[in-house]
Amino acid sequence: MNTAALPLAPSVLSPLAQRLGLAGLLPFALGALLVWLLPAGDARQFVVQALCLYAGVISSFLGAIHWGLAMRQATPHGGLLGWGAAAPLIAWVAMLMHPHAGLVILGLLLVGCYLVDRRVYPREGVGHWLTLRFRLSAGAALSCFIGAAGA
Repeated sequence: MNTAALPLAPSVLSPLAQRLGLAGLLPFALGALLVWLLPAGDARQFVVQALCLYAGVISSFLGAIHWGLAMRQATPHGGLLGWGAAAPLIAWVAMLMHPHAGLVILGLLLVGCYLVDRRVYPREGVGHWLTLRFRLSAGAALSCFIGAAGA
């Protein structure tokens, strides 16, 4: 961890953070379910597109966390800034693709974000978020893959 970092937040997750994180899985799960339940047509395509866009927004959010971590430091680690910019760019490209392919890329990106965070979070003093991050990332990525398979 950078010794010039600002003080850290408490190492216990608030119940509100946990509830909001889990609530953020609802659009993923509902989208993946509706892709399989709706008949082919405009409504299903809308759901597939909505799932793809939501995954892109969440991937961008995960990248932005790295900028937030960098902002706590007098001399930010270049990797934090680089990954913070790369995740939304990858998500943007995936959102421009046909949704069935974009959802696969976004699912892989969500897994990749978690793998990066497994290395970065402990170093930055926020490793206590990793259990929640794993659960959310697994649910989100699985929803993307299920949605892609049904698209």
